[in-house]
Amino acid sequence: MIDIKLIREKPEMVKQALLNRNYSTKILDDVLELDSKSRSLTNQVNQLRAQRNAISKQVAQKKAAGEKDVEQLVSEGKKIGEQIESIESQLKEIQQQIETMVLFIPNMPDSSVPVGKDETQNVEVRRWGEPRRFEFPPQAHWDIGPALGLIDFDRAAKLSGSRFTVMYKDFARLERALVNFMLDLHTKEHGYTEVWVPHLVKRSTMTTTGQLPKFEEEAYRIDSDDLFLIPTAEVPLVALRSDEILEEKELPLLYTAYTPCYRREAGSYGKDVRGMIRQHQFDKVELVWLTTPERSFEDLEKLVTHAEEVLKRLELPYRVIQLCTGDLGFGAAKTYDLEVWLPSYNAYKEISSCSNDTDFQARRGNIRYRRKDGKLSFVHTLNGSGVAIGRTLVAIVENYQRVDGKIDVPKALQPYLGCEVLG
Repeated sequence: MIDIKLIREKPEMVKQALLNRNYSTKILDDVLELDSKSRSLTNQVNQLRAQRNAISKQVAQKKAAGEKDVEQLVSEGKKIGEQIESIESQLKEIQQQIETMVLFIPNMPDSSVPVGKDETQNVEVRRWGEPRRFEFPPQAHWDIGPALGLIDFDRAAKLSGSRFTVMYKDFARLERALVNFMLDLHTKEHGYTEVWVPHLVKRSTMTTTGQLPKFEEEAYRIDSDDLFLIPTAEVPLVALRSDEILEEKELPLLYTAYTPCYRREAGSYGKDVRGMIRQHQFDKVELVWLTTPERSFEDLEKLVTHAEEVLKRLELPYRVIQLCTGDLGFGAAKTYDLEVWLPSYNAYKEISSCSNDTDFQARRGNIRYRRKDGKLSFVHTLNGSGVAIGRTLVAIVENYQRVDGKIDVPKALQPYLGCEVLG
C-alpha cells in the first residue's frame, strides 16, 4: 500500500510512476481530491471543538459566579456538538473511501527499474548454460508424458476440467523428489526456515500481499466461509507476522514453504493451453524474506541466486530477466524473472519471479520492526519462487529426454529417486 503522505506530498512523482506502469492516474486525482476534502473537514471539526470548549468554559465560569442565564450557551454548545458529529460521520466515510482506493494503487517502481511499456522491453541480465542440441527431433512434454503413461490430461479433465493434470508412477515421484530437493537446498544451504502453512486463508491475509481487492476475480473463493485458496505460499508466509513488531536483530527472516497453488488464470485464455505450463493447480516452493529497507535490494540479489542455484544443480539452461516498469507485478518495486529453456517452445519460459515489494505489503499487513534507536519502521518484504515444481518437471522431461523415449535423471535428483532413468 502506498503511503498517503507520499501521495499528498509528491503527487507528480507518484503520477509519473503510474504512467510508467501504464496505469491510469485518475485514481490518484480522486484520492487527492478526497484527501483535500478530508483535511478541510478536519480543520472545521477542530475549529468547532475549540468553540465548544470555549463555550463550556464560559458556562463553567458563569455557574461558578452564581449566574443562571446559561441556557443559550448550553443550547449553542449542543448545536455545535451536533455539527461535529455530522462532520465526523462524513470524515469517517471519506477515510474509508480513501483507504479502499489506495488499495488499488500499485507499488512505486524503484529508480533502477528500466522504463518500458510491456514485456518486450524487459532487459536480459545474464544467461547460464547452453540449450541442448538434439541428435533426434525432441518431443514436447505433452507428448512424452502420455506416451510413457505417466501424464494423463484426459482423466484430469474428466475430474476437474481443463488445465489440470494427473501424473502416475515415475512422474509423480519426480514431482515429490523436486519438492524435497528444493526444500533441502534452501533450508540446509541457504538458511531458510521451513514453514507448513494453511492453503485456505482469510480475506485480510489475501489483502496483505495485494491479491485483494484488485485481483479477486483471479482467486478461488469458498463463499460460505469467505476463505480463499492460496495462489502462492507468499500469501500466508508474508502475513505470518502481520500486526506484529519485530526487533531489528531478528532481521532478516527467511521463510520457505512448499504448497500447491490455485489460480483461476482469469484473462489468460489462449495462453500456453497445451501441457503443464499454465495450470489452475500447481506446486511451488516459495521463498520469502522480511528485511530492513537499508538492505532489501541487496537481499533481493541474494534471493535471486538462491532460485538460480536450483536450476544450476539440475543443469537446466536459463536466463535472468529484469522486468521493466510496464511488466512489473502490482506489489513489486523491482523484479527479476528466471526463464528456463524449453525445447517444445524453442524459447525460454518463466520458472521463477523474484521481487522486492519494499514496504508495500508491510503497510497493508502492519508488519513493523523496532530499530536500534527505538523507532518503529515497516519491514521490506521479498518473495520469489524457489522454484515452480511443475515447470521444473517439464524442463527436466524435455531437456533430459532420450531417443528411446525415456528420461535421464539429473545427478542432483538421483539420491531422491534412487535411479538414473525414468520411464
